[in-house]
Amino acid sequence: MRRAHLDRVRAYYDATWWDYQAVWQNRDSLAVHFGFYDAEVATHAESLVHTNRFLARLAAIQPGMHVLDAGCGMGGTCIWLARNCDVKCTGITPVASQVAFAERQAQSKGLEGRVRFVEGDYCAMPFDDASFDLVWACESVCHAEKKADFYGEAWRVLRPGGRLVMAEYMRTGRPLSQKAEDLLRAWLHRWAIPDIDTPAEHRAHATAAGFARVCIEDRIAHVRPSLHNLYEQVSRYLWLGHVLRYLGIRRREAHDNHVGSHYLWQALQAGAWSYLTLVADKPA
Repeated sequence: MRRAHLDRVRAYYDATWWDYQAVWQNRDSLAVHFGFYDAEVATHAESLVHTNRFLARLAAIQPGMHVLDAGCGMGGTCIWLARNCDVKCTGITPVASQVAFAERQAQSKGLEGRVRFVEGDYCAMPFDDASFDLVWACESVCHAEKKADFYGEAWRVLRPGGRLVMAEYMRTGRPLSQKAEDLLRAWLHRWAIPDIDTPAEHRAHATAAGFARVCIEDRIAHVRPSLHNLYEQVSRYLWLGHVLRYLGIRRREAHDNHVGSHYLWQALQAGAWSYLTLVADKPA
């Protein structure tokens, strides 16, 4: 990612730190992602943890693997994987404050040596070739300016026979109607996301990088309750956010996150995007 865009991503997450902690996360997940709902899940807190469980099943994680969490946020997934799947996990994020927070959390849980966190760009990673058994990316590739760059790096750092597992926002077409494009832009740009690609574009990126058995599946039914939960929360206090921003009390990036969350749901209702998982293998 270019430096200017990385700076924007850092500013976004630094400014929204309090929002995620106060409104969204719980101690078990430290989640900066949406929750998966199904017959196993009844609450918001459970859904956030279930996202990890769902993706771990898709990834077919085995004890002893070395997992890379590309876009690890506050380290919740790495910590969960180490504790529940008996793996070693490395997280990478361009946000220094997230690395510092994740390291403190890992230390408090006695996981030094099993998890580590690196400040860096997951489209140009500071890791040797063939370093990992699994690359995991949950709602993070969206921030890449060129999604193909991420796939190339994921291929490079995976060992032969390794796997890529992703959960990601994907647009339903290109181009969309002007209304749908406007709604997408109103959401994405406020979340420091330059654009999102279609499933076909993601498949093409993965295939061009060398991945085989690329499987993409729509999971919107699983996350729709979580998306609506966010929409209800931000809609309830949207007026207050405008007042605080007008008074100069609330940072622009934090206010943009709030407003963007409103447009996320509107864009979904307009059919502009969906939520999908992608699994792909690096041939042995």
